[in-house]
Amino acid sequence: MAAPARARQLHTIEEWTEIEEWTADLALRLLPETNGRKIEVFRGSVIVSPHANVDHQTVSTELVYALRQAAKAVGLFAYPEVNLISGDDLFIPDFGVFRVSGGGKVAMNIADALLLGEIVSPGNRRNDIIDRPKQYAAAGVPWFMRVECRNRVPVVALHSLVEGEYRPVAAAAAGTRFVMREPFAFEIDPADLLDE
Repeated sequence: MAAPARARQLHTIEEWTEIEEWTADLALRLLPETNGRKIEVFRGSVIVSPHANVDHQTVSTELVYALRQAAKAVGLFAYPEVNLISGDDLFIPDFGVFRVSGGGKVAMNIADALLLGEIVSPGNRRNDIIDRPKQYAAAGVPWFMRVECRNRVPVVALHSLVEGEYRPVAAAAAGTRFVMREPFAFEIDPADLLDE
């Protein structure tokens, strides 16, 4: 998906609040690019959130690196925190595997997503466990992966889309092997996702 043409960027809260109904296109055209806060659009509202804790960032880095190697071997593309357009909504999943390259793009289309994933944050559990999977399932994303780190013990779980809902396929905790065969071969000990 080509980047929307840039218009005048909005920089103040007052400018943001003048817009009554946000869309993914508006956000990508009017808001400044940032490496800081996540800025998403859901049902016409802008959602701004800070980056999660360091464990979350470490898990993301390690997992995306490993996924990228496995996906690349079969002609797929894995990325962290991609701008993802779904109708008028703009999501930023923690990671995703896509059928097409995101090279040179500002955003990807959810129709190109093969697998999307969330790393559960303590302050964002409902969104990561309930809301996001429902949104991804409604858009027809075939696979969903979730990583949880309760008491710093990583658990990886893979879900497949069946009749509009995600059903568990594989799961493993630190010290065991997480193994999946679909949508491509990938395995990892979840313990390898944290620093120690």
